[in-house]
Amino acid sequence: METFDAQGRPPTMLTESERALARAVLIHGPIARSALTNRLGLSPASLTRLAKPFLDRGYLVELDDLADGSVGRPVRPLDVAPGLGRFGGVKVTGDALEVVVTDVRAEPVAQSAKPLETHEPRAVAGRIAGALRALESEALVGVGVALGGAVDDGIVRFAPFLEWEDVEFAALVERELGVPVTLENDLVALAEAERWFGLGRGMPGFVVLTIGAGVGYGLVVGGEVVRSSEAGLGLGGHIPLSDSGPLCQAGHRGCSQAMLTSGSISAQVSAALQRPVSYEEALALAAAGEPAAVAVIDAAADALGRFISLAANLTFQDAAVLAGEGIGLFAIAEERIRAAIWAGRDPRAEPVRLYVDDSGFAAWARGAAAVAIQSAVDRLRLD
Repeated sequence: METFDAQGRPPTMLTESERALARAVLIHGPIARSALTNRLGLSPASLTRLAKPFLDRGYLVELDDLADGSVGRPVRPLDVAPGLGRFGGVKVTGDALEVVVTDVRAEPVAQSAKPLETHEPRAVAGRIAGALRALESEALVGVGVALGGAVDDGIVRFAPFLEWEDVEFAALVERELGVPVTLENDLVALAEAERWFGLGRGMPGFVVLTIGAGVGYGLVVGGEVVRSSEAGLGLGGHIPLSDSGPLCQAGHRGCSQAMLTSGSISAQVSAALQRPVSYEEALALAAAGEPAAVAVIDAAADALGRFISLAANLTFQDAAVLAGEGIGLFAIAEERIRAAIWAGRDPRAEPVRLYVDDSGFAAWARGAAAVAIQSAVDRLRLD
């Protein structure tokens, strides 16, 4: 069965209504036609006419009759067809590749982590191709690559972790794999994954905050990810959060990078205990009540709560998705984090709803796969 155009040929573009239908079923399916008409603002006749070519081409299917509790005929929900192909997602860091293969809804079916011994662009593209081939024997429909930095139309404008400037990286990976490649900033990709398939699905707006090797910030407003040429600048990394915190590498006292990155937390506990302590051990020591670790983790928890409340206050969004490889902090300090959020909010404001994606590095790779899926939807051919 022909599915997406794996060659990336310029197709007859979908209309806005066709694209909205494809996205709605992909994100919310299986979904009743009545729910689709309400969501898309269409009449039943218009929906039937709009859905017919998708059904004829095998992109969408009608499921078996399902009684929805209302009076009348059972409904036949629409859903994406099974077997629409696999997608690859790759998160590139300065020293590793996090690689995932997913289904059409960005659910991982295989994943791996590979060390990255070189930053030479062609070599990195080759390692990405090799890692994906090792996970998936079938042809991929599309691949997404996400990294920390500024990207534009397949070009890495700059990526500090990789020391790249103006690298046409999507084209390099496409030559290796022979399928369309979508290149995106890692925070934008993660926000898209949470919006389409993750904890933010169905929410009109929310903030995305990530902690780990760095501190990241993304925003969804009106059902769309806010995109900016400054997405790769790490602007969330130096927000002041503590007057008495440590210094970051740029000399800022108590900024989000100094208070919340795994490296800073590890360094603070190591200095207090006079021995090397990893981030994971620092969390475990704090959970066990070790005084020095508790002091550092408590300060980090207060800072994270303050960061969340600032983000909510300044964006008027009362939902936050927390993610990143360092989000284990939330599991051991949830009560303190929530107290700090509350302290930073007006008592008349809505409580901030927290959603925690604890999948670690896999969340970043899944974000890359999600933008590949979005691109594939835009390449659908109905002619």
